[in-house]
Order: sequence, then C-alpha cells, then structure tokens
Amino acid sequence: METSIKNNLRTCKNGHQYVKSSDCPTCPICEEAKRPNDGFLALLGAPARRALENSGIKTLEQLSNYTEKDILKLHGMGKASIPTLKEALKSAGLTFKHD
Repeated sequence: METSIKNNLRTCKNGHQYVKSSDCPTCPICEEAKRPNDGFLALLGAPARRALENSGIKTLEQLSNYTEKDILKLHGMGKASIPTLKEALKSAGLTFKHD
C-alpha cells in the first residue's frame, strides 16, 4: 500500500510562503527569526523551545523547578532534548527537580 503526503503551500500572517505536509500552522521562516542566538533555548529545536516558552520556562533557574517527567509531558518536547537540557543545567550548577 502506497502512502502519499500532500504538501500544502501556505502563507503566514507575515506574508511568508512555505510548504507543510502536516496540519501544523507554524511558519518555519518566522520560527527561525525568533530563534535565540545564545542561551540554552538556542540549543533546542523549535518544537522543544516552544514547549518550554509556552510553559513560561525561559531560564535555567525556572527549568530547575521541574522534573524530567514534567518536561517530557510538554507538547513538543522529546527525549532527545533531555541530554541537552541536563548539560545546560549542569553547566549552571543546577539540576532537574527530583521526584
């Protein structure tokens, strides 16, 4: 059985045109422009970064108030981001909250 993915040309509110094969409404051009240049959020992919930002987690100190399980429950956060977050916390002398 052959599966085909339908690509849809979209235009965001800023006028950027992009193609998406999913229902995700996020414009990749706008997302790249919002990507931080430094700090631990700059180390993450857009879905993981948005997951933290949408939860109000913008600093390592804020992140240290959560367990790994809490963070993994966030929509857009995957297991692959946890080692990056652990290393960032460690470099700041912090850790995830313990269960």
